[in-house]
Amino acid sequence: MINVGNDWQPLFDIEQNKDYYLSLRQFLKSEYSTKIIYPPMNEIFNAFRLTPFNETKVIIVGQDPYHEPGQAMGLSFSVREGTPEPPSLQNIKKELKDEGFNEAHWSSDLSRWAKEGVLLLNSTLTVQAHRAASHAGKGWERFTDNAIKALGDDSRPKVFILWGSYARSKKALISSQSHLILESAHPSPLSAYRGFFGNGHFRKCNDFLIRTGQSPIAW
Repeated sequence: MINVGNDWQPLFDIEQNKDYYLSLRQFLKSEYSTKIIYPPMNEIFNAFRLTPFNETKVIIVGQDPYHEPGQAMGLSFSVREGTPEPPSLQNIKKELKDEGFNEAHWSSDLSRWAKEGVLLLNSTLTVQAHRAASHAGKGWERFTDNAIKALGDDSRPKVFILWGSYARSKKALISSQSHLILESAHPSPLSAYRGFFGNGHFRKCNDFLIRTGQSPIAW
């Protein structure tokens, strides 16, 4: 059983006993023992470990982990320092620069954001090497949807950042009116010029956090 070591644990305790999760666990045991799966098993829940529930101020929803060697690290859009930046991450960096944030603060490893209260949550938490979305529909979506719903039901003001049609489909899970929901095209090169660039989301996010008495993110 998973122990994340913070106040996400009650959600884990509930979900890990459900039939869908037990089936998912058996599937993952087989996958990790017979194939190359990303991220490493001990990094699957990094988003939850680095960003406790009560410290979550911002949620950036991704879809699927990166599926090439050395990329996935359990945080949506993030790769370790020294790993070539995937195109979507390059476009996130460009938007930050265009919004006037200090480039010197940039790191492709977004762990610093996570520690500041940005939950970098992929909808599916594992993937087979070189096969995008290969673990979609196996149960992860139910688990991560329940996490998003728990955050959305909580009345403490948060910012939900939904890039692309898949992430935007999660809007229905966010019930409290106290949150800010920011939506746009995805930062992928296929769509970044159709509404991601110029969306101003990082500035809008920080403005909202300040208005609600919270510290802004040092993007």
